[in-house]
Amino acid sequence: MSLWSIVSHMPPEEFGGLFTEFPRSLRCLLADWLENQPWEFINGSDAFCTSVASGMLSAMLEKLRSAASSDGQQCQLLQQVSSIESAYQRDPLRLVAVLRAVLEGEKAAVLKRDRHLPLSFHRRQEELKFSLGLQRLQHRVCEIQALRDGPTAALPLNLQDPQLKAEVKPPESELPTLILEAVKELEATKQQVLKRIQIWKRQQQLAGNGALFEENLAPLQKRCENLVEVYFQLHQQVMAASTELGAELLPRLLERFNEVLSSLVKSSFLVEKQPPQVLKTQTKFQASVRFLLGPQLLKASAKPYMVKADMVTEKQARELALSSYSNTLSESTGEIMHNVVALETNTTSGTCCANFKNVLLKKIKRCERKGSESVTEEKCAVLFSTTVALTPSNHSVHLQVLSLPIVVIVHGNQDNNAKATVLWDNAFSEADRVPFVVAEQVPWEKMCDTLNLKFMAEVQTTKGLLKEHYFFLAQKIFNDHSARFEDFQNRRVSWAQFNKEILPGRGFTFWQWFDGVLDLTKRCLKSYWSDRLIIGFISKQYVSKLLSTEPDGTFLLRFSDSEIGGVTIAHVIRGKDGSSQVENIQPFSAKDLSIRSLGDRIRDLGQLRNLYPNIPKDQAFGSHYNKEQTGKDVRGYVSTAIKMTVESERDQQPLSAAGGPPEAPQAHAFSQPVLQPEVQSMRSVLSPICPPAPFCPQPVPTGYPTGENNLNMMVSNNLGSSFPSTSPMLSLPLVTDPALPRCQDLPAFRNPLPFMPNQYMPGEATQLLPGGPLPEPQDEEMPEPAPFPSLVDPLLQSSPRWMPPPSMDLTPSSDFDQFLQEMTLEGPTLGPPFTPPQQRSSGYPSPNASCWGLGEARWDESVRPGHV
Repeated sequence: MSLWSIVSHMPPEEFGGLFTEFPRSLRCLLADWLENQPWEFINGSDAFCTSVASGMLSAMLEKLRSAASSDGQQCQLLQQVSSIESAYQRDPLRLVAVLRAVLEGEKAAVLKRDRHLPLSFHRRQEELKFSLGLQRLQHRVCEIQALRDGPTAALPLNLQDPQLKAEVKPPESELPTLILEAVKELEATKQQVLKRIQIWKRQQQLAGNGALFEENLAPLQKRCENLVEVYFQLHQQVMAASTELGAELLPRLLERFNEVLSSLVKSSFLVEKQPPQVLKTQTKFQASVRFLLGPQLLKASAKPYMVKADMVTEKQARELALSSYSNTLSESTGEIMHNVVALETNTTSGTCCANFKNVLLKKIKRCERKGSESVTEEKCAVLFSTTVALTPSNHSVHLQVLSLPIVVIVHGNQDNNAKATVLWDNAFSEADRVPFVVAEQVPWEKMCDTLNLKFMAEVQTTKGLLKEHYFFLAQKIFNDHSARFEDFQNRRVSWAQFNKEILPGRGFTFWQWFDGVLDLTKRCLKSYWSDRLIIGFISKQYVSKLLSTEPDGTFLLRFSDSEIGGVTIAHVIRGKDGSSQVENIQPFSAKDLSIRSLGDRIRDLGQLRNLYPNIPKDQAFGSHYNKEQTGKDVRGYVSTAIKMTVESERDQQPLSAAGGPPEAPQAHAFSQPVLQPEVQSMRSVLSPICPPAPFCPQPVPTGYPTGENNLNMMVSNNLGSSFPSTSPMLSLPLVTDPALPRCQDLPAFRNPLPFMPNQYMPGEATQLLPGGPLPEPQDEEMPEPAPFPSLVDPLLQSSPRWMPPPSMDLTPSSDFDQFLQEMTLEGPTLGPPFTPPQQRSSGYPSPNASCWGLGEARWDESVRPGHV
């Protein structure tokens, strides 16, 4: 973005009398071209500055005449062009001063409004400054050449004017002075190159936190090569004038020349591709180094130059930096496999690189830590080193460069804290620091910028954090809920508050919580966040205040404050007394949302009507709904659907007067979310295969939700009539028929793991359990079920899982059911206890959790046959 693209949209009154000497209409015609000229860096009045100013005036006049030919007001423009030409032809430096003032005024106006200038404008200005400095150096070389060769020496084309010819004829006594000035300007230009390299390194480090990064090194390599070319020209002139310089001045000049070349060569050895900053042992990684001056200076060798990679501690890195990387590494702190690679020059691309493709950190030797420092706060680095010979002097140079700080971990559970160390170091380290010193406290405003940068990069969204989000985050990290937003602006946040101190009333640090939000949003909520459907960073208490005056059914989405990586729905309901209440549904994790998306869950809940403040939920989330499949798929299978319901205390009904279960409410509102995979007419097909639940344990894996989650499955209603609706109870001959296979002989019960519902539903159903995965049951041999007439273990009779409550008055569905109930409740036990008859709706079996083979409930060891 150019400066003029901003200025052109600002009201003219903000610039006052800025365009008095140079009309705004001409500034509009010149636009970006004016900013791409070095007006601000022509500060002298010597021949070089005058020559450059004269050339810029001529180029500007030509540009204006070209614009006037295509403009409707050609006469007026041509008059203005003629006026400028007559005013500044004799004194082009005056035009430079006028346009410098115009640009300075525009920058001041933009800074006053936006507090910063476009990054592209800064980069362009830095390039103009270097380009002008390089031109000045070339001019100095020509001056020295003309002084040595006499007044007939040729000059560059851009310096062929009478005034310059007159000024390049100083007396021979001025030669040492002229050379000293040239060497001084060479050193200044070298500093610009080194600064640009430092900027590139710093931007590369910030890119680790998600900042934009122009990683192309070609422009920087071209800049180094151009400077080295002028260096050799100037060095040649100095050696040719050795007699005039004398025995005292020449060695000092040569020493300064050597220092310039040495610093350029060593600084141009860069890590182009950094190794991972969180590095796990026994894990392969890649990296590459690049020698910018290699194609120009590297001497051809029969054997390729080899680059070695070694792991160093923070202490070793500090010692190397303090010695300006002149010392060699005595001992590596880790064992790295495949750590030696050839430094190769590609003549086609003009690059000189060493690419490490299959490097592996086999082990790490930890150093002594200071204070309460943990292993995830310990910083290391990879040291890349090589020795090369340079042309034309065949001088041998030892090159070394450190990677960015690395935190080495040995287990995945250390990754979160290691990322916090890297994030803090990348964000708040200085460009030219002693490795790896970083501030312990930073301004809260800088922390906000860092969190926003990381959030946008991880989620890959253009919608960043808002002022309200920063306020909530400040309250959380400082544990201060009474301060105003402005009170946090001047506060400083410490590393301990960021990722060492546990948040009050929680079991995790601020960063661990924030990183969980990042992961959840990146994996499941990117589109919702980008559409601004999630408020997210807002406290539970403020939500209650916000929704307390809203109508019933208003809801919003926020990140869980008490759980890592959870998003919850807060919604308004009316209590029994008619008062407004705000309920928060149990948070959904990433695995929950992989089973059923957030949009579909919101569609399932009929009690949710309007997204806060007043957006109908179908209008807000309609584009996020997934299309529900109906009928049969291409293989002839009946499609299933998973629905979520929520139950609140308001919707829970007491038992009926007869002691039976309450009728199912029309709209469920459970306090915990429940997924219901719905299927109909399934039990009638499965019941002849195996006896009911008391005989055969459910073939489901460990950790799947218990019966309280009430998972049910349904098939399309138009398909249900194709299956006979028979009683789920087995007849007496069927139970005692020896021809039927026993449960143990059925493949489904030899190992329950193949029946994992993950084969049919994405994600893991274990996430539905608030307590997490349950212990896996031991794979033990199942006892053979007893024949129907025989007595069974009394423990099974007393199991509340299979026996109905004494107060439950059940209506038999058949004579045989009546017989079974009498046997169970009144007479002696003649067989295993059975589940009560299932209620039916519209002729279909009730979607009860005890149906065999639906994979919705885990084993209950207390009632498992053969167990006590």
